[in-house]
Amino acid sequence: MSGTGTSEELGVPSARARAHALLRIRSRATAVAILPAAVAVVLLVAGAQGLAVGSGWDAARWAVSACAVVVLLLAAAVAVAIVRARPAISPTVPLPEKAAPDLYRLVRDLADRLGVPAPSAIALTPDCDSWLEDRTHPSAQPVAGPGADPAAQSAARTRRRVQAAPVLVIGSPFLWWMRVAELRAVLAPVVAGTGPSAHPDIAAARRFVRGLDGVVADAAAPLPGPLAGVRGVPRAFVGWIARLLLRSCRSHAAEMERSVAAAASVRAQGVDYGLRIVAQEQVGLAYAGWDRLLTRVALPAWRMGRWPSRLDAGVVSALTELSRRDRLADGFASRLGERPACDLLEEPGAADEAASLLAARLFHGGPARPGPDWSPVDWQQYPDEVVDRKWRTEAARLHRVLDSMAAPPAPPAEPAMGVPTLARVVEHLAGRVGGGEELAAGISAAVAREEEAAQQHRTGGASGPASAPAAAGTGGDVQDPWGPDPLPLFPLQPPRTGTELLADHVAAMVCCAAVDTAGAAPGLDWLDGPALLIDGERRADLGSPVLSLVEDGDAEPLCTWLASIGVRTDKPVRLV
Repeated sequence: MSGTGTSEELGVPSARARAHALLRIRSRATAVAILPAAVAVVLLVAGAQGLAVGSGWDAARWAVSACAVVVLLLAAAVAVAIVRARPAISPTVPLPEKAAPDLYRLVRDLADRLGVPAPSAIALTPDCDSWLEDRTHPSAQPVAGPGADPAAQSAARTRRRVQAAPVLVIGSPFLWWMRVAELRAVLAPVVAGTGPSAHPDIAAARRFVRGLDGVVADAAAPLPGPLAGVRGVPRAFVGWIARLLLRSCRSHAAEMERSVAAAASVRAQGVDYGLRIVAQEQVGLAYAGWDRLLTRVALPAWRMGRWPSRLDAGVVSALTELSRRDRLADGFASRLGERPACDLLEEPGAADEAASLLAARLFHGGPARPGPDWSPVDWQQYPDEVVDRKWRTEAARLHRVLDSMAAPPAPPAEPAMGVPTLARVVEHLAGRVGGGEELAAGISAAVAREEEAAQQHRTGGASGPASAPAAAGTGGDVQDPWGPDPLPLFPLQPPRTGTELLADHVAAMVCCAAVDTAGAAPGLDWLDGPALLIDGERRADLGSPVLSLVEDGDAEPLCTWLASIGVRTDKPVRLV
């Protein structure tokens, strides 16, 4: 246990010292709250013993006693708010032991090797990160329903009183990309953090800080109803006190967490240290591939009302493609012959589907359950059901905006107004019919209206089946990510400019014309998303000619490109 001794020497004492500093702040706040009461007691005792008599002392006793009562009531309200405040809990996919017995066994063996308590449970997050999360607060515990067995309700109440180890949250992309040995090496410093978490002073300090943070969040939340302003006064006062204490705690809390992380890292050095260096490279690669998969592949589908149901499986394809293209990542794909970490799950497909739906909720604000306007899509269906539909929807929107602009009619020898041809778009942007700025503004307004309507439709509770995809054997999570309430939204991309939207719509129109008149086909590129296939090969050189047309009104590069693959610009295209 030399690693344990080293970590005790380097990190845990420093973390304990910071925890003691946080607890001293709590004690000082308590002392300030009871100080008027202590003075009132002294004055009352002195008066009872005849040591402080007279009208002046009587007035002082009444004033101090009244002040003490008011301060104690306010302190009690703050204390109750801190204790009852619900700490922030990350939305995750719960993974019970029966759904992943091999993964639980790996984590417990790892905890035994590190000499720390095993995590109380495991959950998945649709992100490239792993951490420990304390869910011992009563609000984070599952509550038995009114029709539940009395023994189950008693057991639930008992579980609330028991101090459990933190929950291990694992990034779901790690399970599909990493091998079993690599996952164990990456999780070693995370699991090692359960040791400091079990220390009573550190645990108490964390509960205090989380309670303050929860009170501040509650005070900032708006209250419904006509008397919201009056009802919000007590909450605002409690929130002010909590913010004051939180400012005093900030530096100590940050140093405590840094010390805990350092202690956990040192403790984990004796476990697969050499492999951990290699595995950390896989973490960076997984993050790069996951980001590209979400922004280039998943986001277009989400905007179409479809959510890819196998995002974690797709990250393997994306990272394999990245390994093929990037010489710095060359050779990483050769590891794929080893056992993947997702084999530790009983039903990897169910866990992948649940994590994919949660990713859509967190990064796009999608509904919690599938429905007619929010349906899953497999990778085999992606080109036809997402890419082709995306192109034709954008092409249709482009022509609707053109129609609404009421441009002057075209010469008799050219296509008539309203006919959805590529020539109509090219000539408009080339300046022969009209400018591009008004068209870009019209498309931006149309996209904004449609996105707002879609968001209102989603938040209005329009969902399908009563049950949502979840990992095998799982129920609702503590944050209930499958409930009707929206989750915190982490958008993947900033709002697109009018020029970017117009370029996307023109490129979509070009792709529709290529599919309808030149035998092209929609495809999927794992790193770049929707792709145009000509003779089975991806054409990635469309962006520059389109930008020349949109930004400069120069149609020559695009016309040359279209002629090279035989696209008929005068033929109408099929729209959605």
